[in-house]
Amino acid sequence: MSENTLSAQQPLGLWKSVIVGIAGLFYAYAVWNALSYLFTVAPAGINAYGWFVLIFSVLFPVLVFVIVYALGRHRSAGELTVAMIAGLALVAVFWMNVAALSMLTSSFLTS
Repeated sequence: MSENTLSAQQPLGLWKSVIVGIAGLFYAYAVWNALSYLFTVAPAGINAYGWFVLIFSVLFPVLVFVIVYALGRHRSAGELTVAMIAGLALVAVFWMNVAALSMLTSSFLTS
């Protein structure tokens, strides 16, 4: 085999681990924020659509993190950083849409 082939079990590397760890904290904050909002809005009474949107807003950052990590783990540290930041931007846009939807409409409430 040539020297240029990558092994299947290549370690992530120190810089990539730091990047994934720091980005993971921001993604975890997004999940925490969505859970907090879910527990704040839930006592007011939520219909099925509201439950779907708010639970999906909790799961969406986790889904984006997993996809970005899977796409960026074999790339350079800079490319992984850009991918993580792009994923965080996508999560932020999604969260702003959820917040705007729940504040501007009463479609979440059962009454």
